[in-house]
Amino acid sequence: MLYLLLSLIVLGFVTAIMGYVSYHRHGEEPIAEAETGNCATCADPTAECEQVCLMRAATKPVEYFDDEELDAYKGRSSDAYTEEETDEFAEVLETLRPEEVRAWSRSLTLRGINMPDGIKSEYIQLAE
Repeated sequence: MLYLLLSLIVLGFVTAIMGYVSYHRHGEEPIAEAETGNCATCADPTAECEQVCLMRAATKPVEYFDDEELDAYKGRSSDAYTEEETDEFAEVLETLRPEEVRAWSRSLTLRGINMPDGIKSEYIQLAE
């Protein structure tokens, strides 16, 4: 049992020394980071970059698209909007540039606002 324990300790030291020597022999190499591009360029709404962008956006202040009045609908179910309320969302959606559509949806999500069912098909068309 003692030989096994000593063997493991010696193996640990040998491994540590080899790692130390290898690190200093080759120097520190820069870590390559993949370019993710602009979050508005995700080609598929279910793509991994959409999730990455949402997580990245969650660490930054919420971006508003001249739609502060929509904060009144925080927490409301997507099927509970009246026609007039849905028109408020549609008005904002129609004023957005194509590259802002997905960012607006992320903004709504981060603010706890569910998009009305009545404009989801229009959103999908504009987001593609």
